[in-house]
Amino acid sequence: MTEPNKSSDNFSSASTLLPQHELLQEKSFIKQLQLTDWIFAAAIITIAVLIHIKIPHHMDIYEIAILWTSALAAIGLGWFFKPMRWFITGSIVVAYIAVGLYAGNIDNGNENTGKFLLKYLLSSQSAIMWQAALTLFAFITYALGTLVAWRNETKLPEQLKTPKNTLLSIASNLAWAAAFAGFVGLLVRWHESYLLRPDAGHIPVSNLYEVFILFMVITGLMYLYYERKFTMHKLGIFVYALMCIFVGFTLWYSISRGAHEIQPLIPALQSWWMKIHVPANFIGYGAFCMAAAFGVAELLALHGNQFLPKAEQIEEAMYKAIAVGFLFFTIATILGAFWAADAWGRYWSWDPKETWAFIVWLNYAIWLHMRLVAGWRGKILAWWAIIGLLITAFAFIGVNMFLTGLHSYGSL
Repeated sequence: MTEPNKSSDNFSSASTLLPQHELLQEKSFIKQLQLTDWIFAAAIITIAVLIHIKIPHHMDIYEIAILWTSALAAIGLGWFFKPMRWFITGSIVVAYIAVGLYAGNIDNGNENTGKFLLKYLLSSQSAIMWQAALTLFAFITYALGTLVAWRNETKLPEQLKTPKNTLLSIASNLAWAAAFAGFVGLLVRWHESYLLRPDAGHIPVSNLYEVFILFMVITGLMYLYYERKFTMHKLGIFVYALMCIFVGFTLWYSISRGAHEIQPLIPALQSWWMKIHVPANFIGYGAFCMAAAFGVAELLALHGNQFLPKAEQIEEAMYKAIAVGFLFFTIATILGAFWAADAWGRYWSWDPKETWAFIVWLNYAIWLHMRLVAGWRGKILAWWAIIGLLITAFAFIGVNMFLTGLHSYGSL
């Protein structure tokens, strides 16, 4: 009678005791979700259903598709970046409160006779002014927090240094509040457009004033994500210095041109393509803007500034920002081509706006190629990101100011 094969049994038992590689131990993304994530998803779906049922104007098939795509995107954002759960649901709740206060009458937000909360907090213009003020406060607090951190790191002994900085934490909260106010302002402005013209309401991305508000919201949210991911609060001063420039332009444009007044859409913009092309475009613009701010910080770090995060860490964040921006800008360009075909009967006409959009796309495509394939690193990529913002700014604003073409409806 032969003995059982103990060696094979020992091998199998030993193999079960061997530790698995950490990558094999990771759970799938779905399995990592918690109860609060599913509650958030249920809340967003409920909101989408209510909008679908109760919205005061008829939605065509394209608008229904955009509604549910936006709902799924909101769920994905909330799962991927947890603070977005409170940002999204909170902004929707506050915007709904504003809708209730309007009660179908635009005069309820009147400066003289309107309701208090609408006049000073929740009307679109009030919320956007709060966004401007909070952006400025965030910049000032980032600057003060960065100065305090620099003084502490240069004067305190190594063993007493601590990463905790109350001012930088306050600055982050102010940045969240600014983005929140801007997003609420856009949502309420959308409702106000229907109160003014029930048959001609539109998503608030139809002029430079509105898209600059969207631009600042997107840029602020993207920075807050990278700040949290890479623990780089000290870079807030660079990003929000640019944001203050945008605030200044928005205020000037509003005061000098009356751009804050809601106007009916011109025929060229009366398309559902606008609702997906413009947001995708400005996700790209926001990422390129943030990458330029990171480029300035990287140049300082490369020149021996030990106070900032390491240059390699800053460059990694800059690379990821440009990669995300390039993806969305590519999507926006393709959507713009479809929109052009629908409006003008051809996909591409080398209009000045289209030509400069291609230049922007080509600029960042080469940037990514040189980093990923050629292995470029350091100063040249930082300068390239900064110059890239100038190219992007001309495509965004300069073309409207100095050139004419099919996109001249967006002129200053």
